[in-house]
Amino acid sequence: MATYDWSKFGLHIPEMMLPKEGTDYFKWAVVACDQYTSEPEYWDKVEEIVGDSPSALRLMLPELYLDGPDEADRIKAVRAAMDKYLADGTLRKMEPGCMLIKRTAEGRTRMGLVIATDLEAYDFNKGSTSLTRATEGTVVERIPPRLRIRGDAPIEMPHIIILIDDPGKTVIEPLVDQPREVIYDTDLMMDGGHITGSFIKEENLGGMQEALSALYDEAEKKYGAGNVIFQAMGDGNHSLATAKTAWENIKKTLTPEEIENHPARYALCEIENIHDEGIVFEPIHRVIFAKEGQSGMDMVNKVVSLLNESNGKAYLADADAEVPAGAFQIPYITGTQRGKIVVEEPSNKLEVGCLQHVLDIMVKENKECDIDYIHGTDAVEKLSARDGNAGFMLPAMDKFMLFPAVAADGALPRKTFSMGEANEKRYYIETRYIAK
Repeated sequence: MATYDWSKFGLHIPEMMLPKEGTDYFKWAVVACDQYTSEPEYWDKVEEIVGDSPSALRLMLPELYLDGPDEADRIKAVRAAMDKYLADGTLRKMEPGCMLIKRTAEGRTRMGLVIATDLEAYDFNKGSTSLTRATEGTVVERIPPRLRIRGDAPIEMPHIIILIDDPGKTVIEPLVDQPREVIYDTDLMMDGGHITGSFIKEENLGGMQEALSALYDEAEKKYGAGNVIFQAMGDGNHSLATAKTAWENIKKTLTPEEIENHPARYALCEIENIHDEGIVFEPIHRVIFAKEGQSGMDMVNKVVSLLNESNGKAYLADADAEVPAGAFQIPYITGTQRGKIVVEEPSNKLEVGCLQHVLDIMVKENKECDIDYIHGTDAVEKLSARDGNAGFMLPAMDKFMLFPAVAADGALPRKTFSMGEANEKRYYIETRYIAK
């Protein structure tokens, strides 16, 4: 079997750490820190479930508490827990290898592989053509608070999910036939479903290397040398951007030889195949709130005017009106009227791209209104019925458009898609040592 340099694919085989044998994984596994940020009662319930048991909860800071009055104390407690778990054997180090994941939640099952991504193959800056590509615009202001947590932490536990484009299901799916050891098989707390993790040693990943090499060659044919998009961010965009920023800071203190092998060069992640039937992209709608004196229809008309300037043509139509082939349809709702905006000859590959461009002008540049990003049609209906508000319903993004859209137009607008609901997000289980 041929052997490849994993860095060619932007990947690295990690030495993960897992809780010691006998640990209650139901209490250990905790959902990603950026979920339930407006629901303190969720995290109160998690505290109640965990109690004094070993748990990933002690190694992370829910973003609910970022910038809070006790943030510094909470981060100090996280650092202390990391040191304690490393010293008392709560965490055990595995040999180089990956964890094959099977996760069922909300009636859907998907597979993934816990591996490490090479931060040298990732650049979140606008216009980047890095092998690992950001799929939404990175808000750099969101990095410093997260950097305070990662900073000089000895271990990492990121909730990053990275997608690969493997229609033939050649990379992850065949690993079920490789020698592997089931490490955990547990329900997840707080309606998180069920997860099974099987450890695969590096020596049994040769077939995956072959499949990745063939996939890379196909991507090079599709996108051209120098513009290969091999990994696309699915979740945890700002978590990976924080890891990258931390690594760039560390790099300044290292020799070229040290850069090659420093553990902080890599970030633990889960890769998933976008062609997995269990992966569903859900839409995120927009509601805008007019400044005093403006009606919801005033806002809709301004949106249409700006869309007309930046595309071939834009106009209002009845909800059931037929539209020309290739035109976008964006339903709108106000307290007095509803229908759809038709955009002919759109300047973007996605409806959300066209709409977000003009909303940014209205919100950020002209400061004519405020905006919120909404999951679910019922909430949009309720908010849009109020005076001065206008809602815009976006279709679920075709997940198979992700790679070509990012390759063609760069990072997508913020809040373009969501990979499932909050309880379907990645749960922290595996950790990795990142200090030299």
